[in-house]
Amino acid sequence: MVQLVSGFASSAAAARSGFRAIILGAPGSGKGTISARIVDLLRVTHISTGDKLRQHIADRTELGERVKRYLDSGNLVPDDVMINLIDREINALKGRNWLLDGFPRTLSQAEALQRIQPVCLVINVDIPHRVIIDRLKNRWVHLPSGRVYNLGFNDPKVPGRDDVTNEPLSQRPDDRPEIVEKRLQRHAEMSASVIAFYERLNLLKSFSGETTDSIWPSIQQHLSQFLEK
Repeated sequence: MVQLVSGFASSAAAARSGFRAIILGAPGSGKGTISARIVDLLRVTHISTGDKLRQHIADRTELGERVKRYLDSGNLVPDDVMINLIDREINALKGRNWLLDGFPRTLSQAEALQRIQPVCLVINVDIPHRVIIDRLKNRWVHLPSGRVYNLGFNDPKVPGRDDVTNEPLSQRPDDRPEIVEKRLQRHAEMSASVIAFYERLNLLKSFSGETTDSIWPSIQQHLSQFLEK
């Protein structure tokens, strides 16, 4: 087994061929941070659905214009659009290993993905709602760059100012506790069938805790089975 150094893989470590995984978790659960650590550990490609959609919208591609119309009207992007997007993104990797973030969001998407691009592991990040609400209400963002600060955990050097540009920080309107609670409830309702689907396939592994650092060692240990020997 490859030894892990300082909490991450040694420079020679990489995932065995055929590593295809999904990370699930509520908004604010720390999926982005955990995904970055998995990429560093296993040297896989991170496919963030949100990032891909935003890029298509920014580039004004045909897909981006279509997605923007759905979002502007307050509707979800249809399953077939999302499935086709993900299928193309994975095929473009030409067999390289990947970690999928932000997809699937519905049972139909999960079933379709398993038919066309079957996964070998689903990581479910399980953080209590009260922790997420408390985390997000203390979150401040430098909107131009996307840099995020959490008061009491990752404070800016100057209160209310970005560390790099010294520009003012903002709070997102949807980070208000009452809005976050509704988002978390909607997410729980939507994800229940997806989680159950992967549990039936014996692919899902849940990791529970209140901070990313507290659950990361367990995730890392579980992923060690996928490292090249």
